Amino acid sequence: MENSEIQAVLMAALPLEEVHVMSNDGSHFQVIAVGELFGELSRVKKQQAVYAPLMEFIADNRMHAVSIKTYTPAEWARDRKLNGF
Repeated sequence: MENSEIQAVLMAALPLEEVHVMSNDGSHFQVIAVGELFGELSRVKKQQAVYAPLMEFIADNRMHAVSIKTYTPAEWARDRKLNGF
């Protein structure tokens, strides 16, 4: 599965300002999602919000593993340098 496919799915499913997807092998992915919606959600709800649109790809083994980091735009503006963006 391509990084751009995952990015498109997440951007279409959630009100996000930015999505960054990285993978070295095409089955293990790192996702950074940035959106205001994360400001009012618990840590678990943030993860569930990002996992939900990806469940189809996880279930059919197109994605084997996903690591998710979520940020509000203000958090991302502060932390993006730490993530190399």
